[in-house]
Amino acid sequence: MAERVKLLGALPSPFVYRVIWALKLKAIPYEFIEEDLTNKSPLLLKYNPVHKKVPVLLHGDKPVCESMTIVEYIDEMWPQNPLLPNDPYERALARFWVKFAEDKGTSVWRLFRAKGEELENTRKETLEMLQNVEEHGLGEKKFFGGDSVGMADIAFGSVVYWLEVVEEVLGGGVIFEAHKFPRLHAWMKNFKQAPIIKENLPDRDWLVTFFKRRREAMAASA
Repeated sequence: MAERVKLLGALPSPFVYRVIWALKLKAIPYEFIEEDLTNKSPLLLKYNPVHKKVPVLLHGDKPVCESMTIVEYIDEMWPQNPLLPNDPYERALARFWVKFAEDKGTSVWRLFRAKGEELENTRKETLEMLQNVEEHGLGEKKFFGGDSVGMADIAFGSVVYWLEVVEEVLGGGVIFEAHKFPRLHAWMKNFKQAPIIKENLPDRDWLVTFFKRRREAMAASA
């Protein structure tokens, strides 16, 4: 009997959605266990005692933590519908852009929390991140790895979809403008229209409302 797969997560989290997309693209049945991050469950504390955060994938009784580590584990454990290219060089390129998304995509969340001068500096960092991907990441390809959604798309999809939400929450100038980033905008349109992704995207209006309330709560407690 195959070992059961469970995912511990919180639905506003872009990092949890990375794992959901990977599981769905691989057609792997799983049980989703919703976590309240203001009152972390004994299960979460048991299986991620180091960082005490979501997502956590449970494969049988084996926990795997950190979103892109989980996605790579899923890709290696279930070889159908591979998320990394077969070619070693293309695979290295995909891993490079995953690492770039991990390192530079954090500016979106600093943007969400920032104000004043810090907000302006973080806007510049986010623009620089997008410019690098626009100029060097995609070329003329539909997705990072070619014609289908792969690991780098999963990594960046969670950055850009939530960036659009954060921009709406903050108001003011738009960072992710279509005329500045035509390749990225075309890629994002393709990503959101890919059937599995489209069926498993969080509702945009719901996310905006959630993060507006979160930012208001942060301002009130400051």
